[in-house]
Amino acid sequence: MSDLNNFLFGIYPYIAFAVFIIGSWVRYDREPYTWKADSSQLLDQKGFRLASNLFHIGIIFILMGHFVGLLTPHAVYEHFISTANKQLLAMVSGGFFGILCFIGLVMLLKRRLTNPRVRAVSKTSDIVILFLLLAQLILGLLTIVASTSHLDGSVMVMLANWAQNIVIFNGFEAAKAIEPVSLIYKLHVFLGLTLFVVFPFTRLVHIISVPVKYFARNYQLVRQR
Repeated sequence: MSDLNNFLFGIYPYIAFAVFIIGSWVRYDREPYTWKADSSQLLDQKGFRLASNLFHIGIIFILMGHFVGLLTPHAVYEHFISTANKQLLAMVSGGFFGILCFIGLVMLLKRRLTNPRVRAVSKTSDIVILFLLLAQLILGLLTIVASTSHLDGSVMVMLANWAQNIVIFNGFEAAKAIEPVSLIYKLHVFLGLTLFVVFPFTRLVHIISVPVKYFARNYQLVRQR
């Protein structure tokens, strides 16, 4: 096993998750008023609702599919669905929601780059993260095309073994499990990990915002003159 493969897929995941957790914690503690989605909907609503809905519906189902597909042990689902059929299900559903997400993301990116009012309030990180998400989405769709050459589900099992070994802190076995897969999958995994690295420094933090304090807030007193 090469040292580069061992670092990228056996060590880098823990670096990425550490930056994700510590960076998010520090930002929330030191800069709580920057912890927001920075929505630009009020600046121009034309086409925004459709683009946002397509993107969010697509990305939510994609993330749920990755979470269930990668972290569910083979022994759990083998009694209900074969590995080959599980891969086919992932390809069809992932392709459908991936295309929805792609259309919405392209619309959002075009709006942010070409709308003068939206562009004026956009930070560099806002544009960079959209391009990173677009690159990751394209890589994900390309993995579906690559999967048509091995419909037995063998590569999907390797990727699941990688993810499950990462979760149990067995980085060496994780890197070993993913080493045989083709470059397109490795690029998709690497960029996915990199998104965790940049997460605390972008508007993506709103994903993990839970308004717990809202329910324990003090009453707002409104007095008549």
